[in-house]
Amino acid sequence: MSDLLAFSGARIFDGNDWHDDAVLLVEFGYVSGIVSRDAVPAHAEHIALDGGMLVPGFVDLQVNGGGGVLFNNAPTLESIRTICSAHAQFGTTALLPTLITDTAAINDLAIAAGIAADAERVPGFIGLHLEGPHLALARKGTHDPALIRPMDDADLARLTAAAKALPTLLCTVAAETVPPDRIAALAAAGAIVSIGHSDASYDQAIAAFDAGASMATHLFNAMSQMGNREPGVVGAVLARPEVTAGMIADGIHVHPASMGAALRAKRGPGRIFLVTDAMSQTGTDLTSFELNGRTITRAHGALRLADGTLAGADLDMIDAVNFMIDTIGLEPDEAFRMASLYPAQAIGMAETLGHLGPAAAASFVHLSDDRRVRSTWIAGEKVWSGSN
Repeated sequence: MSDLLAFSGARIFDGNDWHDDAVLLVEFGYVSGIVSRDAVPAHAEHIALDGGMLVPGFVDLQVNGGGGVLFNNAPTLESIRTICSAHAQFGTTALLPTLITDTAAINDLAIAAGIAADAERVPGFIGLHLEGPHLALARKGTHDPALIRPMDDADLARLTAAAKALPTLLCTVAAETVPPDRIAALAAAGAIVSIGHSDASYDQAIAAFDAGASMATHLFNAMSQMGNREPGVVGAVLARPEVTAGMIADGIHVHPASMGAALRAKRGPGRIFLVTDAMSQTGTDLTSFELNGRTITRAHGALRLADGTLAGADLDMIDAVNFMIDTIGLEPDEAFRMASLYPAQAIGMAETLGHLGPAAAASFVHLSDDRRVRSTWIAGEKVWSGSN
């Protein structure tokens, strides 16, 4: 096989512009250019695609599981492999396995597994998301209230060490339970701090952002809402231009009208990006599974506890993209950016992820004209195809 691959036969979206009748050049796993057919070097190995489009691989910052595996239930290297592989079939080429609120021992195992996955260069793995346990009981969602607790010195030491050992560490905390000095310490250590599962006031949320938090976890869900006299966490996120926010685009977690209003209100450079909040069911026909001893049931496009509480989402990235296009009415270009470029920017990895510009990782998705995943490539290697 040649070190230079030339992909032709599909429209190419580089994250900003579309290229027709063009060729994507990939060398040693990185994009070396998008050129006309007559500019392809003679020694390139040609890979002919039968129509459709090539778009940047999707980047998912909130993935609790996949392929029948829930990260909380099995925080291991092999679980990370399984989760990354399961999401590749839906166009995700980079993700953060996400551990929701659990014990200190399970957190230690998850961090060790993440460090091992980084050392093994597991395709698709770019770090960890620790969603809890330092959250607000008032906005616990599906998180086990018995495991939610304040952040003590040992927790802070664990997280700051993990931030230095992992390529990315995203920590979701509640603004009213983790004080600004601890948020500042986490950010100084290199962690990305996100406010979520929080009933904080607007002023408390702004103080967290001033201290170094730069993100909000699943906008609108499990957080104080915007009111006429108290803007809450939602209002703080929309008011601060630099803050980014994930959003679950399944039409169940957030009403389409609320999504549209937030997109119109949000000023950059911080953007709203797509997350799946997927659980172990992704890529399987599972109808139920266990989390912290509680049964989660999959039905009618949602995952719920017995009392009806939403417990993650029955969602994959290509369905989220298509929801934004078909239901919200976004242009495909912007929906693709919400699934790729914007999350890459949110974690400081936009030099190599989320686009197909020169020197970017050659991680992309071949979609049909009706936006179905036909194949997925990570660093120039095919990791999934419809013929698998």
